[in-house]
Order: sequence, then C-alpha cells, then structure tokens
Amino acid sequence: MDVSQIVEKINELFNVKNKKIYASESGITYKADKKIKKIGYCVNLTLETIEEARIQGVDMMLTHHDAWEELYGLKDACIEKLAEYGISHYYNHLPLDDCHFGTNDSLLKKLNLKNMKRTHEWEGLYFGRIAEYDKEIEFHEFVSKIENVLEEPVRFWRFNDKKVKRVGLVCGNGASTACLKEAVEHKCDTYITGESNLYTIQYAQFKGINLIIGSHTFTELPGIESLALKLKANNKDLEIVRLNEFHHEANIR
Repeated sequence: MDVSQIVEKINELFNVKNKKIYASESGITYKADKKIKKIGYCVNLTLETIEEARIQGVDMMLTHHDAWEELYGLKDACIEKLAEYGISHYYNHLPLDDCHFGTNDSLLKKLNLKNMKRTHEWEGLYFGRIAEYDKEIEFHEFVSKIENVLEEPVRFWRFNDKKVKRVGLVCGNGASTACLKEAVEHKCDTYITGESNLYTIQYAQFKGINLIIGSHTFTELPGIESLALKLKANNKDLEIVRLNEFHHEANIR
C-alpha cells in the first residue's frame, strides 16, 4: 500500500461532519515515495521518535500529535529528518480524541470503566468523557490501576473520602479549570487528565473532587495504538510496531 491508500483507510474510520476541522486536525506531514509495509506508532512527532522509527525500520510513522508549533523550528527539523530517512508521517489529533476507539475511550476501556458519555465539546468534536464503575472501588486501588496501564507513576490529590464511582477524563491536556468544571457539573468524584497547573489543583480542592494527573503522552498512547491496530486488522500484511518514547513528564526513563 502507498501513503494515500493508508490515509484513505484511516479517513474511512472517522465520521467528522466538519471536513474543514478534520483537515486541520489530521493529515500528512511528509510523504516519502515508497510503499508502506511497516508502520510505527507513538504519540509525538519529535527528532527522537523519528530516530526510533529509523532504528525499527518503519516506512511510515503514525502519531497523535504533529510537531508542536510551540517548539519553534521543530516541524521543519522533523520534515528534514523524515526526508533524509525516507519515512512518511501522518497524524490525527482531535478526531482521535473524539471517536469511539480513540484516546479517551481506549483508556477508559483499559480501566474497565463503562457507561461512557461524551463531553467537553469543541466544534462538534468531544475531547472528554464521563464514565462509571458498576461497583465503586477504593481510591488507591484505582490509582494503582492507572499506573499499571500508563506504565508510569501518577500524581494525585485526594480532596474527598469517597470511593471511585464516577470519573471525568480528558486525555492529554485537560488542565484548564473549564475542563475540570465540566466533570464537577457531572458530579464526578474523580478527575483524570495528563497535565495540571496550580489552578487545576486549587479548583479541585475547592470543589472537593479527587484529582489524578498522568502524563500528556501516556494518557493518549492507548488511542493511537488502537488506530494502528485497526489499520492492521484491515490489512494483515501490514506490520505494526510501537515506537518507544521517554516518560519525560514522570521524569523516568
């Protein structure tokens, strides 16, 4: 298969009505002139993940994020390195946060949470979720579950004495108090996201909602893995590999 065929297969998996938003939140960063036999997936496009792709001999990278514009000069450097190695790259951001097999739903399924409700709407896409357990569990048991899934330690603040029953989730960056407010309004006892600041913590304390902070990268890894596996399911000859990323946010390697 070539890159265009891969992207066509991906597009068929999504049902985003606003085509302009979909096009702005996904696409090809670099297209090499070669057939795609091996795809490597990870969350971020960086020089380090491109090097990992070269080492693993992939023809195409599949990521959740494009190179961040806030990292000035990184995108040009990544395109130059992709061209040097002959590796194509495709990313899918907010549509993957929104869809039923994406970042939020995939993490919730790994945590065995059910009754998912789509929340945190932007331009017709929903980048958050509310979900529940059939039977409540102890808070520290829940923290251990998350750490096992993310393969890294998390930070947590316990601002109520309840067991975990209803959870609000925004994979990646749900640090804003507006994101947390939506979980509060849905009467969640616990809120999970991948980033925080002082306001996040203080607002959680003010509202008495337990707060769990993983990392931006590894809260979103299950979603991009799910997309890669769907591609594999549609093409048995396609090889899929995970590209390793450092746990920078947890400060472990």
